[in-house]
Amino acid sequence: MQDYRTLKLLDRFERVFSSFGVDYKIMRRILQAKLTMDGRRMPTIFSQNANKKGKENSNQYIKSLWIYALFGLFMTPFLLMSENYLFQMSLFYGIFTFFVMTSMISDFSSVLLDIRDRNILFPKPVDRKTISTAKMVHVVIYLSFLTIALVGIPLIVGLVKNGFLFFLVSVVNIILIDLLVVGLTALIYLFILRFFDGEKLKDIINYVQIALSLMIMVGYQLLIRSFELIDLTISFEPEWWQVFIFPMWYGANIEMIMKGAFQPFYVSFSALGILVPFLSIWIYMKFNSTFEQNLQKLAYHGKAKETKRSKVGQSLLRIICSSQEERAFFRFASSMMKNERDFKLKVYPSLGFSIVIPFIFIMNAGLDHLSTSKSYLTIYFSLIIIPMIMILLKYSGKYKGAWIYRVAPVEQLKPMFSGTIKAYIFKLFLPVYLLLSALFIVLFGVKVLPDLVVVFLNACIYAVICFMILKKSIPFSESFDQYNQNGNGAIIFGLMLLVAIFAGLHFVSTLLSYGIYLYLVIAIICLGAIWKLAFNITWEKILR
Repeated sequence: MQDYRTLKLLDRFERVFSSFGVDYKIMRRILQAKLTMDGRRMPTIFSQNANKKGKENSNQYIKSLWIYALFGLFMTPFLLMSENYLFQMSLFYGIFTFFVMTSMISDFSSVLLDIRDRNILFPKPVDRKTISTAKMVHVVIYLSFLTIALVGIPLIVGLVKNGFLFFLVSVVNIILIDLLVVGLTALIYLFILRFFDGEKLKDIINYVQIALSLMIMVGYQLLIRSFELIDLTISFEPEWWQVFIFPMWYGANIEMIMKGAFQPFYVSFSALGILVPFLSIWIYMKFNSTFEQNLQKLAYHGKAKETKRSKVGQSLLRIICSSQEERAFFRFASSMMKNERDFKLKVYPSLGFSIVIPFIFIMNAGLDHLSTSKSYLTIYFSLIIIPMIMILLKYSGKYKGAWIYRVAPVEQLKPMFSGTIKAYIFKLFLPVYLLLSALFIVLFGVKVLPDLVVVFLNACIYAVICFMILKKSIPFSESFDQYNQNGNGAIIFGLMLLVAIFAGLHFVSTLLSYGIYLYLVIAIICLGAIWKLAFNITWEKILR
């Protein structure tokens, strides 16, 4: 196995690990095996480039860090603002926390919740503390790469502009935030593992990951609203609830040290920023043995659930789907969306964002004269997640079962695709949209009901257009590992621009007498026409 540079750097801290009762040599060997396996996670890329020397040791996560460095460039302007350190650094640390926490959720949760170590290493004469420390160090190694990529450029800019003291304090704060994110994530999973087991536990973990994603976005908005801009001067009024916005702890830390502002507010926030990360890590290490024992619950798969079909549901399904084949694929796609955890973890946060984003724009525009404004058109921002979900419909954690499509008596592919798209619209998008619509009716009144109907029809048209433009693939037949390798970012961004066209046409229709009703009729006709054309697909087109 390759002797990685990170391990050589880790060798300098051998005495530190040994002082805590960790068998460093065994831990190093475990980490070496884990890092080697990390370089083998993209079999499709390796198979396409099998002749390239050294590709088998390529680590795709390391190669993807350039995109985080690009995000770091966008964070740099916060360090070039006027010297209101509490404001600018709270925003900086808030954005940094967003990227780190989402990476912990999407990339590192599988490491913290990995039970393979238990199955492979526990029967061997290896100390439990050594195994758990190797797991934590594995996360920290990749988190360090992510951190350096994100804040490397901004901190160099901060060093040049504000001096070495600013740079030193910022580095310490970044390390504390990383510790806090790792500790809090581990403690949340520890709490869940303590009280739940089996399939219920896996569902709860999945929903906690989704909730964390939404809380990060909402928390970022609260952080912005802690400050008020008056005549280009930033004012700040301390409130009790700000104690829960931990990026402000580190903004207060910078403000206190750089300006000598030792008011009780800054001192207490700075103390929280130091104590809470170490306390969370200490609690996790204290209960780590319990955490490892409870991880075995993840190996329990539970009993299969019996599905009961109501007569009302069956009647609605006959209305939605015209043929028996289409109804079969509708049920199949609905079941996959409901039970596929990897799919839910990728898609459900986006559905939550689609609820939050319109209200963020409404709040930024102001609540004055809300009932007489056209701010209800911000609901179109809920449509921007459709292209990403349309792409994700072809991925699954159980993609190897896609052979079932070949042996099934399917003569045409049209019911397969139309049934899947209808399942997405009615099972995922519609419930979210109905909730949004109810909230918009409360804000803007019943008069916006025709507009909401038009937006839903446009959403259906938009979903079909996305399907027609995107590369065709059998639903749930590909691995999620391929998602980041297919260059989907530019395609998704291009498709998002179509939402502006729909919103623009809608706005124009509101300028005409009864224009919205004319737009409604046109939308119905367009949806019917495009639906007939979109799904005439053959196996040859899929396989080429």
